[in-house]
Amino acid sequence: MKRGYTLTEVLIAIAVIATISALVVPIAGNVKRSAQQASCLQKLRSLGVAVEGYSIDHAGQYPPLIMGRKNRESSEDEPVLEVALLEYAGGDESSFQCPADQEHFQKTGSSYFWNHQVSGQVQVNVMLLGIDAGIENIPLISDKEAFHGKQNGTNFLYADQSASQKIKFDVGSR
Repeated sequence: MKRGYTLTEVLIAIAVIATISALVVPIAGNVKRSAQQASCLQKLRSLGVAVEGYSIDHAGQYPPLIMGRKNRESSEDEPVLEVALLEYAGGDESSFQCPADQEHFQKTGSSYFWNHQVSGQVQVNVMLLGIDAGIENIPLISDKEAFHGKQNGTNFLYADQSASQKIKFDVGSR
């Protein structure tokens, strides 16, 4: 004799599946965000290598760049990160895209801002706002937006070539 499922059994099964889904979906989202942040940090480290290559070819100076451009249609000769360092980044435009960025890269060609305060400075004497803050505290490149969450969701590449989401720069006294 075949027996079917009762309405109560079906509703309990649906409730169990809904509960499990409610637990798994946020965890999967967090795992995805963590993977994107790690990938973004690696891209920043690679851009640090590109900055080093540029610096070696230009007497130890950082590139004289503006912070960023408003859109890709701006002049291709604008002194921005994604134009000046493209050759040093292996000619790959995707080197300038954070995996979590769904907007800025398409519009401007880069997910990252250049710290224009260090533009043209000699690498070994770099200062932030006229203050010798130490190279480990001077950001060179950062995400254009908090792509990796609201609190501490922005990644930074520092002048000592470290990449982190921790804000280390401070213009106070040492």
